[in-house]
Amino acid sequence: MSRVLMLVTAANSITLADGTAHPTGYWAEELVTAHRELRNAGVEVTIATPEGRTPTVDPGSLDPATVGDATRAAEFARYLDGISAELAHPLAVEDVRIDDFDAVVLPGGHGPMVDLAFDPNVGATLLAADDAGVVIAPFCHGPAALLSATRQDGSFGFAGRTVAVFTDEEELSGGLGENTPFLVATSLRERGAVIDTGAAWTSHVVRDGNLISGQNPQSSEAVAAAVIAALAE
Repeated sequence: MSRVLMLVTAANSITLADGTAHPTGYWAEELVTAHRELRNAGVEVTIATPEGRTPTVDPGSLDPATVGDATRAAEFARYLDGISAELAHPLAVEDVRIDDFDAVVLPGGHGPMVDLAFDPNVGATLLAADDAGVVIAPFCHGPAALLSATRQDGSFGFAGRTVAVFTDEEELSGGLGENTPFLVATSLRERGAVIDTGAAWTSHVVRDGNLISGQNPQSSEAVAAAVIAALAE
């Protein structure tokens, strides 16, 4: 059985550009879709967070007005309730042994911009995974975690790699807007990543070797399918 580490933000608030706090966390659709599809494929999933803190779902991601469908919002909430014990007792990132896993999956929400992007333990885990050829699959805002991957010589561990990520256009038009503390796509590009952009709000997945990435929530299912396919290789 393949084993996947699902690396999830533990942040519940993000400080906006104007200094105000805004509730955040992981995005329900992304975590639920990836977790469900992996489990349905017979993959063992282990949830991990910084310091083993219980992750918080972004309240907006369960709002029918945001999700676009009350039935879907309720479905996500039911699934999260069904895995509540896993979510309540995640593995601490600092205790991860990358040799125990075949892939690392990183769902988004704005939370990763708060903690995963700056956590040296997250960076060390991602670098170890990349060096070992382990599949790494961040999507939407999950690629913010890649920003933590700085090598001892100061170089960016994913420089020159092609990444799909929540675009500046999507952030400004349907994310935090002009009040976002930073733009993930721009930040990755400035560090040396190659950003591959699809049409806004449509599924777009890119594979660069062991790095599989998706652009937005609409990419959740396709990212999971690409991870499952990579694990079968």
